[in-house]
Parts: sequence; structure tokens; C-alpha cells
Amino acid sequence: MKRKCLLILTILALALILSGCAAGIVTPSTDEAKIKNVINEYFSALNDQNWSKAKSYCIYGEDLYNDVIQWENIVNSYSYCDIVHVNILVDIVSVNMAFIGDPYDYCVQCVMGDNTTACGNFLNDDPYFLIYLHLMKVGDSWKMSYKHT
Repeated sequence: MKRKCLLILTILALALILSGCAAGIVTPSTDEAKIKNVINEYFSALNDQNWSKAKSYCIYGEDLYNDVIQWENIVNSYSYCDIVHVNILVDIVSVNMAFIGDPYDYCVQCVMGDNTTACGNFLNDDPYFLIYLHLMKVGDSWKMSYKHT
């Protein structure tokens, strides 16, 4: 009887000790939270017209990085009216692993709304659409790479 109790206590103690070892392992739910944060911060930076911050969430030279440059050029082209409001809304539908070249790629399905106005006019005729964003892990950070519909 004492052996059984000792064995059970040893197993419980070992389980408690080993459960603390998992702190350094990144789990999919942790990655998902980080990915959602990157996407929300990226669109927040676009809305604030903080181009350098928006680019910091992207992989240099990739499609979404170049999209930021394009947005900046569009906004600057309307500088004569001084009333440009970038208003992009994003609703994350799902976050899924996408084994496209690298096992650490994620594909995120979003519904995006673009209600950007310049000089009082909407710039987009079809403001709501489904978009897929691809992110890759670069070092310890998630970075946005490209998009498709």
C-alpha cells in the first residue's frame, strides 16, 4: 500500500515538474493570437497612415510591403484636398496552417472592408470582400507576406 502511494505521489510530482517545461514551446493557439495581433496592428497602422509602422509588420519587398508603398502614394496623390481618411476594417474569420513551402506559414481568411475616402469620395467601388493573408515566421516575429482573393 505504501509503495502504491509513493508511486502515485512520484508520478504526480513528476507531472507537475514537467508541466513547467513547456513554457518555452510555442503552441498553435499562441501563434494564432500573435498572428491576429500582427494583422490588426498592420491595418491600424494603415488607418493611421503610419506607413513605416505598417511596413514593419511585413516582409521587406513582399506583396503586402509593396501595398503599403502603394497606399502611401495614393494618399499623397490626393494631397491637394487635405482630406484623406484611410478606413480599412478587417474581420478575421479563420487562422490555418498553410504548408506552402515552409511549415511555419499561416493563411488567414478575413473579410475586409475598405471605406477609404479622399476629398469626400469613396475610393473603392466594392468595399467588402473576402481576402486571404499569408504570414511567415521571421525570427521570433510573424510577418505578413502576400494576399489573394
